[in-house]
Formats: sequence, C-alpha cells, structure tokens
Amino acid sequence: MEKFSFIVSKEDWSLHRKGYVDQQRHMKKVKEAIKKNLADIVSEESIIMSDGKKIVKVPIRSLEEYRFRFNLNKQEHVGQGKGKTKPGDILGSDSARGSGKSGGAGDEPGVDYYEAEITVDELAELIFEDLGLPNLQEKEQPEMVSESIEFKDVRKKGIMSNIDKRRTLLESIRRNAREGSSELKIIPDDLRFKTWETEIKHQSSAVVIAMMDTSGSMGPFEKYIARSFFFWMVRFLRTKYKNVQIVFLAHHTTAKEVTEQEFFTKGESGGTRCSSVYELALKIIEERYPVSDYNIYPFHFSDGDNLPSDNEKCLRLVNRLLDVCNIFGYGEIEGLYYNSSSLMKVYQQIKNPRFTSVLIKDKSGVYPALRAFFNPKRDVFQV
Repeated sequence: MEKFSFIVSKEDWSLHRKGYVDQQRHMKKVKEAIKKNLADIVSEESIIMSDGKKIVKVPIRSLEEYRFRFNLNKQEHVGQGKGKTKPGDILGSDSARGSGKSGGAGDEPGVDYYEAEITVDELAELIFEDLGLPNLQEKEQPEMVSESIEFKDVRKKGIMSNIDKRRTLLESIRRNAREGSSELKIIPDDLRFKTWETEIKHQSSAVVIAMMDTSGSMGPFEKYIARSFFFWMVRFLRTKYKNVQIVFLAHHTTAKEVTEQEFFTKGESGGTRCSSVYELALKIIEERYPVSDYNIYPFHFSDGDNLPSDNEKCLRLVNRLLDVCNIFGYGEIEGLYYNSSSLMKVYQQIKNPRFTSVLIKDKSGVYPALRAFFNPKRDVFQV
C-alpha cells in the first residue's frame, strides 16, 4: 500500500482561486500588501533604474496563508507518530525549501514572499493617493491643473473592488425587514457600488526646484537615495499636476542648472559648498518666477558634509528662500561616512514653520520623506 503524508506549507492559497470575484479579491489583497510594504518597495532598484514605463516585479512578504498540502511523494518526510510528541516538536521538513547558500546546509528558515507584477503607473497611484503640494496660494496667473478622483455616487452595478459594504449591508437589512425574514441574506439586488468622477481643478502656477549635492562625499548610496526621492517626486508632480514646472540644479563647490537626464545620470566630484546652489535658486526665482505669480517649492538633498566656513552663509540663504517659498524641504542622507557636524545641526536653528527636514538612514526612509514634504494638510502660511 502506498504511503501518504501531509506537509504544512506557507503559500498564498488565494492565488489558486479562479473566477472574476476571486481575481478581484486577489488584486485587492495584492494592493493592500503593497501599501503595507511601500517604504521598502519605493526604493527598489528595479523600479528606480527602470524606464518608468515597463512592468516591474515587487516582492511582497505579507501574502501568506497556511494550508495543508497532500503529499504523494514516495520519499517519506514524516513517519508514523509514536504518541510521545509535545508542543514545539518539529514534525517534518521539506529539504527542497529555503534559500540557503550553496556549499553547505543552512540552519536558518527561508523567507516566503510573492512577487507581484505591477506597472510603475499603478504603483505611483498607491504612493501618491494622499500626497499634494502643501500651502498652495492663490496667485495672479492660475495656470496649473490638478486631477483628483472623488467617489460621488452609489449605483447597483459596478465592479466588486468598488463595492460599498456599509450601504450593501443596509440594503440587505431593509429588504429582509420588509420581507419579515429573521435571517440576514445578501442577494445581488442588495449590492451597492461606489462610482467616481475625475475632478479637474485650476490652481495657481507652481515651480519646484530640485537641488542635489553631487560632490565627492556623496557616494553611490547617498546619490541613489537622493535620486530615488527625486524620481518619485517628478512622477508625483507630473501625475497629479499639469503645467507644474521643475528646475534641476546640481552642485559641488559651484552650482549649475542641468537637464533632467543629466540630473539623474551625471556624476560629479570635488568639495561641497551648499551656498552655491541656494544662491543660484534665488537668482532663478528672481529672474523667472516672481512670487506674485508662482508657488515656489525648493527641495535640497545632501549628505550634510559641507565646508564648515560655508554653514552660516547657508543658514542665511535658506532663511531668504523661506521668505519667498511656500515650503523649503531639506533631506540629509546618513551614509557610511556620515559627518556628525552636518548641516542638519546648523538648520536646527531655523524656527520657520515652512522649513521641513528629514534624515534618511536607509532605503526605507525615502517614502516617509515624500510624505513629510508633500503633505497637503499642512497649515497654510502666507508667502
């Protein structure tokens, strides 16, 4: 007689379901898992280094459901029990599982995860859904257009991912009460679905000034973090706002305006004088973007390793920028050779509520930085 055994395995069993409803359930589950892992996913190299259009694979480590798997393999994994087991005993293992290194047997369990395929645009929707330019002020030339999706109606037809659970339940309760039924049942006629409309808003013009330190102290990690932030910032601005202008500035001891391609690909070296990029930003604002016509948002990323004699000048220039900007965002990256006497300590003297700073220690800090800088619910201060 052939022997059978059962193996407990961790697998996303819902992926094996079929049918429209199960597909919708699966996609909702994938999106929920992606949202929980956004801090890790945002800085994935496969996304940042992509062309921005192709489908990318993102690892999701929360799509796990336990199940029993029926094993027909003749090789025994578990023998017949002898009745002397106790809680915590290992019942059996599968030698094929795990991801240990070659050359020897490992003693650590592997990490189970599911790779979901998603387009960069779909991922961007999840990242940007509650982000916006803060402190937008009315200006003399309202040229910028923003798009947002608002749920404004409820209908009897729709897709399952948009089902309104509360209204569906209420309809079911009302119908069962009318019929005198004591048992709560939901029938297709009870279903209610949320529908949405794209709302177009005409807002005052805005310019975002992206400033990045490209000096020799900015190693591969520091530059990758800065470019990861600006990669998503650019996509966010162009996804949510039409006609928003972006100026790209790179600096070491001197600063210059560069193209978008140069900003994301070109490397530099040399020392660091951050005041040079602030001076250039002020000059560009004065010549091209008058405060009466534009909302102005400068964002600067550096490792904070600035020429010490330049720090006080930087402080004065940042305060000048704060006089004409809606907010000023400063991001400092804590790399391998992080300097404890960094610009961040100097900027702690700034008490202006329009100044926002973040310290990023690893890749998972990029997403919180986006949320810190692009929080549309911040208090409004007149510029």
